Amino acid sequence: MIVNWIICIAFAYVVGKLITLVKLPSILGWLIAGMIVGPNALGILSTDLLNTSGYEMTLHILECAVGLMIGTELVWNRIKKSGTALIITTLTQSLGTFVSVTFVFSLVFLFMDIPLYLAFIFGGIALATAPAPALSIVREFKTDGPVTKTLIPMAALDDVVGVVVFFTVIAVVARSISGQDMSLIVIPIMILLPLVIGFFTGLPAGLLLKKKNSKTWTLVVLISMILLTAFVGILCNTYLMPAPILNFMLMGMAFSATFSNMVSEERLNEIMEGFNPFLGISMIVVILNLGAPLDYKAVFSAGLFTVIYIVVRGIGKYSGARIGAKLTNMPITVQKYLGFTLLPHSGVSLIFTGIAVSVLYEQAPECAVIIQGTIAAAAVLNEIIAVIAAKKGFEWAGEFNKATN
Repeated sequence: MIVNWIICIAFAYVVGKLITLVKLPSILGWLIAGMIVGPNALGILSTDLLNTSGYEMTLHILECAVGLMIGTELVWNRIKKSGTALIITTLTQSLGTFVSVTFVFSLVFLFMDIPLYLAFIFGGIALATAPAPALSIVREFKTDGPVTKTLIPMAALDDVVGVVVFFTVIAVVARSISGQDMSLIVIPIMILLPLVIGFFTGLPAGLLLKKKNSKTWTLVVLISMILLTAFVGILCNTYLMPAPILNFMLMGMAFSATFSNMVSEERLNEIMEGFNPFLGISMIVVILNLGAPLDYKAVFSAGLFTVIYIVVRGIGKYSGARIGAKLTNMPITVQKYLGFTLLPHSGVSLIFTGIAVSVLYEQAPECAVIIQGTIAAAAVLNEIIAVIAAKKGFEWAGEFNKATN
């Protein structure tokens, strides 16, 4: 199984390099590679492998590592000036997407005599953004500027809003259709627990990393503390949560945000420079895993619901981001192009869809089928469109090759 995984990573790397020859981001190649080697095509990354505890544990560690890209940008001195604008814009683009998708599907389902609660579930799934694809483009094209600086912390805030809205909707729907007692206390735990874990592992990391030391020592300390963070998260996921639903990228973000605010900016740049090769591998594996469950055949079965979902979600994200950025007087490039970078979606959408299907399967199997089929097709189509759109958003904003490290 390890050999299969190494082959898949190498294959994804090669496909990513090939895709750049036609001026597209490597991530698109990694996603396509994931679909090719995944269980719906060649099966090198088989369902059995994807479900092994070793694979899942390794993936969680790498998700923590990817979270460092977000957390290291959450330095208080950098974000305090735009904090309010960031929160307002996050809410307008997230909740705007939820309202747009829910409203349009409510009209469609009312006309087709389909239960209206399904429209709210679609809205709950639609509002979340998958941060890894956009972060991969930031890293590959060395983007920097107002759009990049807004997007990176927003990726974390967007996850928080997504969890709150989706699980509130699911809890209400579960109670109304089947009388299941899905406790709402799970929602704050899901949000706060990763942040608490990351904070308490980030404190000793900050103390150890604060003093300048050799690159080897720095890397050993950083990787060891990432492993500790992920290990604590895995224990909590296994023994405290009703299902393994903790967000490890959020955990890594809290961990890195904590130590990033304890070290000097010069020291932080040194730390991340040494960590870059490990971060690059983590990105490939996380995106490869994102593509593996996607079924290319779903493209051919995409129907009206899929088209509506992709179009309305895109409109909601773009217009919501533009309205929020304009209301808070953010830079004009943020107003015009931030929405394009928020379109990637598939990883989060598939997780939320799986939860929704499990809730609906017994009491409303026909609704479960509608959700599963629509999101499966949308995950493939939207991700290809979204990656290209996100790249163009950064390009139009003039932020390519602006990063200094």
